[in-house]
Amino acid sequence: MNINNSHALEGSLDARGLRVAVVVSRFNSFFVDKLVEGCLNTLTRHGALSEEQTILYVPGASEIPIAALKLAETKKYHGVVCLGAIIRGATSHYDFVMGIAEKGIVTASLQTGIPITHAILTVENQEQALERSGGKQGNLGSNAALSLIETINVLKKVL
Repeated sequence: MNINNSHALEGSLDARGLRVAVVVSRFNSFFVDKLVEGCLNTLTRHGALSEEQTILYVPGASEIPIAALKLAETKKYHGVVCLGAIIRGATSHYDFVMGIAEKGIVTASLQTGIPITHAILTVENQEQALERSGGKQGNLGSNAALSLIETINVLKKVL
């Protein structure tokens, strides 16, 4: 297959006119608040209006999928970003919560046809959480917003 002769579709990073819902876990808020800041800043820098964005707070990562699903089902939003932080502890609770969040978010997106991205940090310790919420590893909240913008725009070309 010759890629030069292929018809490639790509999404832009233009967020003008996009309505985005952001689901935010209150648990580990020190890190999650930084993800929210990165996400909203990125949406705004790429043309989204702050008054077209909705933030919905939930207690923890386990509650993110149902909130994302309900927001997507309204069809009021072009997409949803989910933000949270799960830090490994001494028990297997970390693995359980991580699995629920990941599977639930993917299921919600597939069921509704609405793009849903996430930056739910799954880290071993607070230092790693800090690195991924604005430190050496960047801000994954910003990355989730960029992924959502691009996905929404490329799907517009398909639909």
